[in-house]
Amino acid sequence: MNAHFGSIIIGLTLLMLAVHAIAADEPAAKPSDMAPDLAARILTPPAPPIPRVNGPKIFGVRPGRPVLYTIPVTGDRPMTFAVDNLPAGLSVDSNTGRITGKLDQAGEYAVTLKATNARGTSEKAFKIIVGDKIALTPPMGWNSWNCWAKDVDREKVLASAKAMVEKGLINHGWTYINIDDAWQGVRGGEFNGIQPNEKFPDMKGLCDEVHNMGLKIGIYSTPWITSYAMFNGGSSDDANGKWDKDALAKNEFRKDGKHLFAENDAKQWAAWGIDYLKYDWNPRSKPAVDNAAFKKQVMDMGKALENSGRDIVFSYSNSFPFDAAAEVTPYLNCWRTTGDIRDSWWSLTNIGFNQDKWADNAKPGHWNDPDMLVVGLVGWSKNLHPTKLTVDEQYTHISLWALLSSPLLIGCPIERMDDFTLSLLTNDEVIAINQDTLGKTARLVGKQGPEVALENVRPGRETQKHTYVQGQVWARELDDGSRAVGLFNLGTEPMTVSANWSDLKIEGKHVVRDVWRQKDLDTVEGKYEATIAPHGCVLLKLTPAR
Repeated sequence: MNAHFGSIIIGLTLLMLAVHAIAADEPAAKPSDMAPDLAARILTPPAPPIPRVNGPKIFGVRPGRPVLYTIPVTGDRPMTFAVDNLPAGLSVDSNTGRITGKLDQAGEYAVTLKATNARGTSEKAFKIIVGDKIALTPPMGWNSWNCWAKDVDREKVLASAKAMVEKGLINHGWTYINIDDAWQGVRGGEFNGIQPNEKFPDMKGLCDEVHNMGLKIGIYSTPWITSYAMFNGGSSDDANGKWDKDALAKNEFRKDGKHLFAENDAKQWAAWGIDYLKYDWNPRSKPAVDNAAFKKQVMDMGKALENSGRDIVFSYSNSFPFDAAAEVTPYLNCWRTTGDIRDSWWSLTNIGFNQDKWADNAKPGHWNDPDMLVVGLVGWSKNLHPTKLTVDEQYTHISLWALLSSPLLIGCPIERMDDFTLSLLTNDEVIAINQDTLGKTARLVGKQGPEVALENVRPGRETQKHTYVQGQVWARELDDGSRAVGLFNLGTEPMTVSANWSDLKIEGKHVVRDVWRQKDLDTVEGKYEATIAPHGCVLLKLTPAR
């Protein structure tokens, strides 16, 4: 063996060792973790290289509260940002597009958001409303439960936060990084609030890190003594809030304690920099309460959040009692209309297509919440797997949630999100329907075709059944005078579904736009019809023809 050939062999050996070492650091992907390649089914066009300002047209903040708003813009970087007519008290970082500061006086401020790169400039009219309402459009973000459940920790939260920025979701308006159940330790600290457990050694530092990415952060609690996941709750039978998991596990624990620590916890969350609260319990469980008692529970925490000195979105979970909706929802920003969603067609239809009765309760600042998005990898920590929803069912899922003005909360680990799932969550025309300033949730305006019977077979339990009309048309008015319309096929065979002008309460010729493809299809009058795949949909925008 000559010296040259020997050096090649040594080099190849070292390279193989290096590759092996790198591979050893990366856990082998389990077959159940590997998402199928669905690139061929992507409908969302790529964002253009020229700047495009996305996101809502309005932003609400209370007087004297800290403002953090990251201007969502797609397009090539580097990019510079500016805001015309920005009121005194606020400033914008020209490199990041983050608007920060405080506004002490109530009022409305009309500004223009601007973004510029080498390709050009984009502008968007924007209104900052300083008053008593926040969440003027449905919150958009991520929640840890559907992917990590009780195994959530600081590293997993930061991984999705960083990925929200790196994968560009922040450029489409995605904002919140929400920690669900399982962060709670015992009470203590300056406010005698719940302190984080060992998985979150520095909650203030975590909040700062998320804010420094231009994002906001949320947390979880309950008025019960102990949470669903068996962690410390917001009340106690002990006046100082003492909590002993081992002792409580022997007794009834999902119940209201004699002492509620809402003010203590709200002050602690504000001191850390929390922006969103998921407040989780079922008021009709142990013991059942009447609407007055339920309303007081909501108002006690709502008042504590308002007095905390920080704007914190107040989200109720779960299974809101419908008979209390008119009386209690005005004190909430969001409320779960159902139990927990799962990644099945049964769960999706049973939740999504039963929202019509809730429509009158939704308006800017107050949103019906049919639960999180079950796209990407889900599985509640131990069994992560690609969603069991088919491609068409996923399009139905996102289209319906957009039409319903639902909060949009991603439930998968964003750092492991595939390109197809990313395309579902970054279509700005779909998001614009969800974020429309009128805040009118879609109504069921048309039923067509035969009834479809669905069954949910559960081993060892009674089979669940429900029946729906196969073809459904859901529609809502948008702030520009157009209509957003979803044509849905709940059956197992293709079906032609019609959007009839009489059902939509419109007249004359309208331009029909395919929202997912971001493409005008035709100008028609009277009706528009399309053949829909099984469990699929077509999402349209109908604009009066000029």
